[in-house]
Formats: sequence, structure tokens, C-alpha cells
Amino acid sequence: MPRGLEIKDELEKVYEGEIHHGRLYPNLDTLVTKGLVDKGTIDKRTNSYELTRRGRREIEARREWENEYL
Repeated sequence: MPRGLEIKDELEKVYEGEIHHGRLYPNLDTLVTKGLVDKGTIDKRTNSYELTRRGRREIEARREWENEYL
């Protein structure tokens, strides 16, 4: 399960720019609230994140839509 900082590092590679903590963590919390991501605790300062089954289904549905329409 990736940690928040690992997710931040990967996003910065993809988007070729800095991802601010003030935007990352609220967005991750939104994904948790929507049931797309599970949030775990590694230690007092570190959280881990993992896609839920619903999150995987949503990604697959998006891929299918893109394959059909793009």
C-alpha cells in the first residue's frame, strides 16, 4: 500500500510539477469518502492508501469509455 508521499512523488512524475500537500491530502480524503480508496495507518504520522473494489471498477469503466469514445 503506497503512502501519501509515494503517491505525491508518482503524481509529480506524471504531471511534471510540484503537487502541494494542501491539495493532495484533501483530494485523497475525498476519494476515501466516496469509497474509492481505503485509508490505513502505518504509524502516527503516516497513512497508506489502497484502491477499493469500487475504485478498481470505476477505473475499468473509465478505460472502457475511453476505448469506445476516444
